Amino acid sequence: MKTIRCLVVDDKPLALDILTDYIKKVDFLEFVASTTSALEALKLVEQERIDLLFLDIQMPELTGIQVMKILGDKCRVILTTAYTEYALEGYDHNIVDYLLKPIAFDRFYKAAQKAKQVFELQQTIAVPPTIIKEEKPAETPAARDIIFVKTEYKIVKLRLSDILYVEGLQNYVSIYTKTERILSLKNIKKMEELLPAGQFIRVHKSYIISLDKIDSIERNRVFIGDAVIPVGETYKDNFMGMIEQTNTQG
Repeated sequence: MKTIRCLVVDDKPLALDILTDYIKKVDFLEFVASTTSALEALKLVEQERIDLLFLDIQMPELTGIQVMKILGDKCRVILTTAYTEYALEGYDHNIVDYLLKPIAFDRFYKAAQKAKQVFELQQTIAVPPTIIKEEKPAETPAARDIIFVKTEYKIVKLRLSDILYVEGLQNYVSIYTKTERILSLKNIKKMEELLPAGQFIRVHKSYIISLDKIDSIERNRVFIGDAVIPVGETYKDNFMGMIEQTNTQG
């Protein structure tokens, strides 16, 4: 694939310098420009081909959330912020990832790799191969703990017990297991239908989680390993009801 063209937006010049330096170290990223002005960023997106925006949330002219609402689907976004609670709001706008300041290079690189996978899968969808329709496996004793998902090049067998959570990304999903992240040509709704309701629950328009893999719950957030997953207001009552039901059964 072509390099991912990046724009950095932050009202702090030091933050711009750090992210610019990080971008230039990654061979599949291409630095286009940086700016301290959200308004200037909107102009640049209109004038240049910008694939990926590294976007601060708290800025004086417009917040990062407001910028995303204006841009819509014109480019993908990785949020950069010092405040976790604001970052979670970004998931309502299909962000690729968020980086919590101060940003270490290894965490930056992980987000960049995630963006790369997103763009590679988008290219696959833009020029569709012969897509195999995924069907829910027959409920036989041997198949109850597995599903089959279509990736870019093959069909992968997954054990339900290995799945931590699923993240919806427009017309495809990321499936996180104990050892890997799998991108599948399936939307979040189809994935929800495929996974057994007793083991998995939708907690956000972009997230399905395994109840068995929850480490803790804090306010409107679920913690599974290193992942912090938002709980949407639409799904909160059903989710908490399921938690109460699990406690009662236990």
